[in-house]
Order: sequence, then C-alpha cells, then structure tokens
Amino acid sequence: MGDHMTIKRRDFLARAAAGTAVLTVPGFLTGCGIQQVTSIAEPTPENPFMDWFGVDQATVARVMSELTANGADAADLYFQHARSNSLSLEDGIVSNANSNIQQGVGLRVVLGEQTGYAFTEDLTLPSMLAAARTASAIAAGSSTAAPQSFRPGEMGNLYTTTVPWSDVGIDQKLPVLKYVEDKARSLDPAVEKVSVYWGDGDERVMIATLDGKLITDHRPMTRVTVLVTAKKGEEVQSGYSNIAAREEFGWYTEERLDTMVQEAVDRTMILFDARRPPAGEMPVILAAGASGILLHEAIGHGMEADFNRKGTSIYSDMIGKKVAEPFVTVVDQADIPRERGALNYDDEGNRAGRTVMVENGILQSYLHDQISAKQYGLAPTGSGRRQSYKYAPMPRMTCTFMEDGPHTKEEIIEAVDHGIICETYTNGQVQIGAGDYTFYVKNGWLVEGGRVTAPIKDVNIIGNGPESLKRITMVANDARLDTGGWTCGKNGQSVPVSQGIPTVLVSNMTVGGENAG
Repeated sequence: MGDHMTIKRRDFLARAAAGTAVLTVPGFLTGCGIQQVTSIAEPTPENPFMDWFGVDQATVARVMSELTANGADAADLYFQHARSNSLSLEDGIVSNANSNIQQGVGLRVVLGEQTGYAFTEDLTLPSMLAAARTASAIAAGSSTAAPQSFRPGEMGNLYTTTVPWSDVGIDQKLPVLKYVEDKARSLDPAVEKVSVYWGDGDERVMIATLDGKLITDHRPMTRVTVLVTAKKGEEVQSGYSNIAAREEFGWYTEERLDTMVQEAVDRTMILFDARRPPAGEMPVILAAGASGILLHEAIGHGMEADFNRKGTSIYSDMIGKKVAEPFVTVVDQADIPRERGALNYDDEGNRAGRTVMVENGILQSYLHDQISAKQYGLAPTGSGRRQSYKYAPMPRMTCTFMEDGPHTKEEIIEAVDHGIICETYTNGQVQIGAGDYTFYVKNGWLVEGGRVTAPIKDVNIIGNGPESLKRITMVANDARLDTGGWTCGKNGQSVPVSQGIPTVLVSNMTVGGENAG
C-alpha cells in the first residue's frame, strides 16, 4: 500500500513536539513558461519584518491602528509570499513547466458577529492603509488601541528544510521524473503510456495580531504523481499513485519512488481482472489509509465549528453525546512532522496541535477558529486556515484520522459473509448539512464467506456520514495516514490536508455496482 505512517496514540504523543465540501486527489499540473525565482532568506529574530516582506514594526503598527480605528474584538494582518513550481513528463517529453509567485497581505477585523476583510498585493504603506480602511468600515464604534510593537513567537520546526525549493533547478527534478517513467515501463510490458507530474513550493507567512503576537512560518511542500495506462488486446486500463509531504528534494529516494510506481502499476493491472460487484445494501470494509477520505468528508467536515455555530451540521448540539461505538476515536492533529496537512501555526497565529473530536465514541470537540471559539467560550483549537492572503480564515481540518481499534484486519474480513473492500478512490462529495455522501471507488475486492475472492472496480458507495459512523462495528489495529497529495475544497478555498484510517467495517452501506440504477 505504499509508504505509510503507522498511527497509534502513544506514537503520536511521542512524535508530536455550508454547503458542499469536496476532497480530491491533486489535479494534474498545467502551465507554461519557466520563471527564475530568487531565494528568500529565513527571518532573523531581530527583524522578521524586513527580511521577508520589506515592512518594519512601525509600519505594521500604523496599519493595525487604522484597521481597528472603528473598533475591534480581534484583528490580524496576514502577510504571505508563496512560490510554486510544476513540471510534467508525458512519454518522455516535458509537456508543461510552470512557476508562479504571489505575494500580498490580508487584513481582517472582527467586531461582534461582523467580519471586515480586505487584501492588497502592494505592501507599501498607502496601499495597506487603504485596505485597512476598507476592512474597518464594518465597524461603527470607538477606536481600539493597537499594539505599537510585536513579540515574535518561536519558529516552528515540524518541517524545516536545509535547501529551499527555490534553489532546486529543473535539471535536478527532470531525472526524478525520468526515473519514475522508466521504472513504470519496466514493471509490465502492457504499460503503454506513463505521465509523471511534479509539484513543489515554499510558502512564507507572517501574522501580526491585535494582541501583539508576531508569528512567522516557512511552509515547504512537494508532490509527485504517476499515471499509468496499460493495454491488453482491445482493453485499456489506467491507474495512479502519488506521494506528498512538507519535505525537501532529498526525500525522493529510489526506494520511496519505487514503492509509488509499483502501487500505480499494480492498481492498473489488477483492473484487467476486476469486475463490478452486485449492487445493493451490504457490509463494506474500508481499507486502511486512503479510506480516510470518507472519514474526512463525511464526518470531519461536520465537526468544523462554523457549520455547528450556524446550526447546519448534523453534529450541532451533539457535544458529550454518543456518536459511535466505544472503540472509535477520531482525531485532527496538525503537529505530525512533515505531513502534507501539518502546521506549526494556523493562519490566525495560534499553535496548531492535536484535537480529539470523538473519543471512545463520544463527541468531545469541534474544530475551532477564533470566531467560533469565542462564541462557544473556548480556546481556539488552532484550526483557522485560509487558502491565501486573499481569503479570511475559517475552521478547517489538517491531518484527520481514526485511531487503532481492538480488532485485526483478518478478523474483520472473516466477519463478512458477502460484502466488499474499498481500497482506492478518485473522488468524493458530501452535503455537510445532511451528511449525505457519494464516493467513487477505483480499486477494491469482493468478500465472500469471510474470504477475499476477486478484485472489483468502478464502484459507488453511498451513505450518510453520521449513520455510517454509528454503523462502524469493527476497527482494526493497522491505522495509517495516506501519503497522497489530498487537497480539500470548502466554500471556495482549497488547502492541503492529510487523512487516514485503520481497516474499518461498516455494517451496512449502499453499493452502486452491476445492475445499479
């Protein structure tokens, strides 16, 4: 199943220093032209302002004063410099190469139930003051005293790098892509076409808050995806695999790449022998790892506090109540080193860490940003995230997973007389309010008489998140995070996430297979 991280509660503790939401595998990379990018130095404790964004404390204090001139309960300035690169190789030919840079500052003021937000790409004082006045127009009270100096927070160390991606040239990346292609073709003569997609980037943020905090974070990211197409006779099948992390170039070892490529080829070739299962209501086994897509979409979103604050989530007013069996614990944990969804700080400047949403079957906590936390009279959970400086933050997941249970994978399979195992997915969608979901299963297996009997493909699973959570009757002890590059979309904003799950048995689910509809 690839290069996965085993998830156990004690291991994590030791390592840890309205509408529709969609979770997708990363889109295949596009673009044109190559732009030379200059490296940006890490900030010094004495002057983090000038080193990254060319502003000083006095400028930030002046903008904060303007932002809070009409009153504020909270306010922040979110500076961001983001550079991303993409590269694709299709049948040995570079089809796309792209580099993109964006820089700007988002200014937010919160007063009561109202939020004012504005942004500018121009980091000069006049432009930032104009944006501050736009954001502050929502308020009509007296001026709030803004800090005149800011206290730097500790730099995080969950994903430090020795060489920034801006210093890694295409001449270093192309051999990796070529290696992946050659490896895929060598594994099976039926492989006809191989496409390899590369992505990397560095994001630097600086957050100044009304209470005088100054947070800086350097967030690297990289991802490789391989898409394989094979042909036997007239039949054509395709499959993919990818790996992603907050890592640097040296992370791409031959062993890690070999594992990824083997997965892609295996997932493709098995489809020649696979068939659609019979449609109907049946037990469904969610395989460890990638099945976390269901946990994320159908359950996790419903526990984001903005949906509950507005009363649109099925989990509204469910804190302290039973939502699953006692062996079910669901966690969102941002401080897992190097994970795609990992964060030192959230995008409001709060330390990101571990939030237990469901513990032993009882709903314990929502995921809170500052606005929802204040309404609930709680501390933020470090869950305020935004796509970029152009957007206000909102509660979002980071690395979401279910912890190990008391059963084994073998026991779960033996407990199923007639059902399926869902292994890989290409997409998923959920309606947050009702909790209804549909997921497309690319690879899976038929289970008959307590044994795995045949591969299956092209399956839809349909259900309701809260109901499926209640119907989890067995949880194995093989939990792992999926290493793929998942991206979550919510209310027009996309952020990188990680997700995972152990092998899980859902006692009953609708399967859209052969003769469905």
